[in-house]
Amino acid sequence: MTGEAVAFYALSAMLVVSALAVVLSKNLFHAVLWLALALTGTAGIFLLLDAEFLAAVQLLLYAGGVVTIVVFAIVVTERLVGETITQTNRRIAGGALVCGALLWLLITTVLERPLATERPIMPDDLTKAIGESVLTRFVLPFELLAVLMLAALLGAIYFARPEE
Repeated sequence: MTGEAVAFYALSAMLVVSALAVVLSKNLFHAVLWLALALTGTAGIFLLLDAEFLAAVQLLLYAGGVVTIVVFAIVVTERLVGETITQTNRRIAGGALVCGALLWLLITTVLERPLATERPIMPDDLTKAIGESVLTRFVLPFELLAVLMLAALLGAIYFARPEE
């Protein structure tokens, strides 16, 4: 077994364990920390796939930004409420049933149509290729997304302003 396969199996095991810990953890703060580990493991999978740009985005936006915002929200909410926030896992049996059905569907699909054994040919500098395609071929959706983000930011500022 190659080192890449060992790294993939180790990251996969870490992802499964941390994802289960996110769902099954009673303490909301601990669940967010487990989520940070799962998102970091996903960045590791992207690195194994030679997608450095996606790994960087995963680490910066999700593992860094989103987790930080959620931690601040938990801390501020706990100070306002004055007690520790816990999460309760209701309907865990139904969730386990749905997860089992999806796992069965994935396994049967993969067994019917095995994945390709050879890697597709990737450009030498994938980050450069993504940047060129975003700023040439996909420039209109990119700009529309920027306008949408600006509208969301203005809406957030409007709703966050103090009442007069």
